[in-house]
Amino acid sequence: MSATTAPAAGIEADARIPLRGHLRHTGALVRRNLLWIRQDPESMFDALLMPIVFTLLFVYVFGGSIGQALGGGQDGYVQYVIPGMIAMMSMTLSQGVGTGFSQDFNSGVMDRFRSLPIGRGSVLFAKISVEIVRMLFATTVLMIVSVLVGFDVESWPGLFAAVGLSTVFASSIMWVFLTLGVVLKNAQSVQAMGFLVLFPLQFGSSIFAPTASMPGWLQAFTDYNPLSALADAARGLMSGGPVAHGLWVTLAWSVGLTAVMAPIAIHKFRTKS
Repeated sequence: MSATTAPAAGIEADARIPLRGHLRHTGALVRRNLLWIRQDPESMFDALLMPIVFTLLFVYVFGGSIGQALGGGQDGYVQYVIPGMIAMMSMTLSQGVGTGFSQDFNSGVMDRFRSLPIGRGSVLFAKISVEIVRMLFATTVLMIVSVLVGFDVESWPGLFAAVGLSTVFASSIMWVFLTLGVVLKNAQSVQAMGFLVLFPLQFGSSIFAPTASMPGWLQAFTDYNPLSALADAARGLMSGGPVAHGLWVTLAWSVGLTAVMAPIAIHKFRTKS
């Protein structure tokens, strides 16, 4: 079958698969990806080490000076930065879904999937599901380390709500990286583009420091930055404070990104030759 007729045939076959078939295919692919992680445990090193390194780095290197500015010393900074780092995990680990997708294309795995009578969207949903598992694992490690460095969980329901909100946002941003994984030629390009997106959003936000002392133009950027909204909502849920604005802004970004990027990612995957 030629490169031009294969995607068209795949789209027609995909349209005939019922919802139950899509769910069954997604479940089988999730199991396949989890078994691959079990055979390659090194693929979990970033989810294990990143929360440890970032927590220790920001608490013990920047915690004293920023904590004094907050009026609570290092202990006060721990209470400030940990909810923000939950937001950071949702963004940083989402990049892995794009690089992994690109590697699967270059290794020929995706060609094999697209030759099978399975839902094309199931391949993408399975990737997102497994990446969410990795993110939840990293968040669990983050919370264990944060308790060891002095973080006080004031509201356990708020903690679970913050993790749930972070998961919703992570699943939406993963569609952006999946699209990059399909469009760009290799994993290095996806990673480079991801850093260009990640760094301004992470450091131009309220994750690591309050935005009041930032220049006016940067404060304007943080006002529209979804990571600032997610971090502020997580702080409100976990430690008390305003929640509504950050919650609705985060949900609006999540719905918008999913509505725009999910159809694009699925279409690009279906028609890629």
